[in-house]
Amino acid sequence: MNYSMIRYILCSVLGFEGLFLLLPALVGAIYGEKEGLVYLAVAAASLLLGMLGRIKKPKSSVFYSREGFSAVSLSWIVLSLVGAVPLRLTGEFPSYVDALFETISGFTTTGASVLSSVEELTHATAFWRCFTHWIGGMGVLVFIMAILPLSGSSSLHLMRAESPGPSVGKLVPKIRSTAMILYGIYLLITLSEMVALKIAGMSVFESVTLTFSTAGTGGFGLVNTSIASYTLAVQIIITVFMLLCSINFNVYYLFLIRRPKDALLNEEVRYFLIIVFTSAALITVSIHGQYKSVFYAFHEALFQVASVVSTTGFATADFNLWPEFAKMILVGLMFIGACAGSTGGGFKVSRLMIVFRAVKNEIQSVTHPRSVQKVRMDGRRVPDNVVKSALCYMAGYFLILLISILLLSLNGYDMTTNVTAVIATFNNVGPGLNMVGPTGNFGAFNIFSKFVLMFDMLIGRLELFPMLVLFAPGMWRLPARRADRKELGLDI
Repeated sequence: MNYSMIRYILCSVLGFEGLFLLLPALVGAIYGEKEGLVYLAVAAASLLLGMLGRIKKPKSSVFYSREGFSAVSLSWIVLSLVGAVPLRLTGEFPSYVDALFETISGFTTTGASVLSSVEELTHATAFWRCFTHWIGGMGVLVFIMAILPLSGSSSLHLMRAESPGPSVGKLVPKIRSTAMILYGIYLLITLSEMVALKIAGMSVFESVTLTFSTAGTGGFGLVNTSIASYTLAVQIIITVFMLLCSINFNVYYLFLIRRPKDALLNEEVRYFLIIVFTSAALITVSIHGQYKSVFYAFHEALFQVASVVSTTGFATADFNLWPEFAKMILVGLMFIGACAGSTGGGFKVSRLMIVFRAVKNEIQSVTHPRSVQKVRMDGRRVPDNVVKSALCYMAGYFLILLISILLLSLNGYDMTTNVTAVIATFNNVGPGLNMVGPTGNFGAFNIFSKFVLMFDMLIGRLELFPMLVLFAPGMWRLPARRADRKELGLDI
């Protein structure tokens, strides 16, 4: 294990978080809020610790999968632990556990909150909550890779551990260039939404913060009514950008390099859009009697579908009051989630397609034993290791889901609350049903349950394995063979 390189990465994360914290400090100064000084102090401490930890350079910058997975997992934990400090020091959160819950929910783009009155937050804290979504949407280590040079193979291990989806590849030969392209697309989408919301009549502060929450598919808002109190034009803009941020960013890259045919032929995007509009149509049929016209019923249905399937978590209606059929569709969408390579969470459409086609092939091999069945997507064969990974992910996914529901049931709340609370946090959606519905929050859960849900948010955002390897036997042992130690620069 290349501990010196892991330490170097963690200190880099700490330093960049210090830079990020300067923004809410600036917002506090603009609005004349003393809480901005708290953010400034924490930013200074983070920058100092990050700089001190980077003074001693690692002997070797090369590391492999286990270093990459552990570095990513520990980075997200450190990011959350430090990010929660100003929330507690400002006194706007009653305990550090609540502040940590809110921060993890922000960085993992979950949007689940323990607050009962969002309007009471200062501008600095409201900005930081939403900004954590934008930081976590694409991944802080992808951001660091776009700026700091690392060896190619090491960067790829980091990107594979942090980026959502069944497989991660390079858009261009250099990983750093890939990271820069991804963040360039992310910035373009972000700026486009900010401008659109400003034109729609929002203030600069509202357009910036809500764009952070939308682009990062997070869902933190500025008022308790989420998006319901905004105009129809604002709701439509947010609907469009929630769907745009749910699509694999590789598709946008194909458009940029003038390969629109390849982009339009992407199977995952095609099935994703079919799922979205079919679900919206079915819910419209179910709820149209509750609205003055079919148009408004479809608008509400499409907004909630886009919010849930993108795992953003915004709401314009209390879907707790909808018919059971409509609610079950939304719960199903919580499982499915967005496309791989997007800022959304969930199981991912591509992974679901791989699992379904693997099952279909297995059935065909029973009826036709001599046939050779291969899983294919976009006209190409999916490697066997990717298929195996998707099936293993599904097994681990449901095992952790069931264990979490069992642990949460110790609270004594109703089954719908417990089940949807776990589904909503594990898939980084945000709101569930009943107590944790769009008009509720997670504040009533005890400390133990909050830690269970925080773990679910982290393991869901990092897609199981980067977090699970931290507990693997022998994970933290030094290489036994001298050749391995020399390769990692541990022996001189």
